Amino acid sequence: MKQIEAYRERERAERLLHIIRNEATGHYTFMEVCGGHTNAIREFGIHGLLPGNIRLISGPGCPVCVTSRSFIDHAVALAGMHDHIIASFGDLLRVPGNHGTLDKARASGSAVTMVYSVNEAIALAEKNRNKKVIFLAMGFETTIPGNASGVLEAGRRNLGNFFMLSSQKVMPPAMKAVVEGGTRVNGFICPGHVGAVTGSRIFEFLPGQYGLGCVVSGFEPVDILLSVLMLVRQVNSSAPVVEVEYTRAVSREGNTKAVRIMEQVFELEDDWWRGFGIIPASGMQLNKKYGAFDARKLMAFSSEESEEEGACICGDILRGVSTPGMCPLFGTGCTPSDPAGACMVSAEGACYAYYKFRDHG
Repeated sequence: MKQIEAYRERERAERLLHIIRNEATGHYTFMEVCGGHTNAIREFGIHGLLPGNIRLISGPGCPVCVTSRSFIDHAVALAGMHDHIIASFGDLLRVPGNHGTLDKARASGSAVTMVYSVNEAIALAEKNRNKKVIFLAMGFETTIPGNASGVLEAGRRNLGNFFMLSSQKVMPPAMKAVVEGGTRVNGFICPGHVGAVTGSRIFEFLPGQYGLGCVVSGFEPVDILLSVLMLVRQVNSSAPVVEVEYTRAVSREGNTKAVRIMEQVFELEDDWWRGFGIIPASGMQLNKKYGAFDARKLMAFSSEESEEEGACICGDILRGVSTPGMCPLFGTGCTPSDPAGACMVSAEGACYAYYKFRDHG
């Protein structure tokens, strides 16, 4: 309990662990598909507190990690044009493409700027109307509505120099790909932030189609432990359902206004995920009405999709068939200061979390 010692609900956590140990009579494998959950599990040493017959594995819960190399190549190519400014989140800058990173492009003189939101990219376009400002949009359902609002705002301001290159993705198709790809799990710990936007209803296909239960969880230690207990009880009773542990933020219907804005601006397309390849109807791209903001129209571009180079097993980790410690590069040839693969770059990546909290349990 070292990492939970200062936590205000330590006693409740201890009670939950006692109940879990008593009720977990079989063997269980649960997958979390949120980088925030992966970080919390490792930071608080939850994986080490649970009994050995309960295994938690990480899935495709990091949007930076699943981004394709060709997306990075496209961004680097756009950055190389003299009248372009690339606006990107910081952790994306070090993700390798087939031909380098955005960080290296910036070091070579390309205009690549780190931003914290689409609003900063819009402000950049307002100040540089003689330049084309290209915002690299990524994230899951949590951030897509905000990016959609940014597009609407750019339209209201008549910013003809604002563009978006999208690597945005939605979670349910990837979860289907995990199950249909043969990764053996007994249930899912579902992302609370996604559920707060979309509602828990988007996960109902799991028990309906695959007989797998899931719990939409919050991010504090007690949230995660309670979610594990709820999943254990579902498995023990052979009654898979969608349950919401994170009731203070998640309802079945979610934030309907945010969903409407997302669907107003973007549409589903097939998209490439690291570790999975093409997953049908899993990416969100600008629809025809807002196509004037689509950076894909700025230049003809094609690049071969590819997985990791060398010994990196990031793709296997994202599918849940391997863990970071199984990678021959982990902690030696791949560290946060010198990452070999995308899973070590982002703070939401499994390799990053396993490395940062390697002494926690």
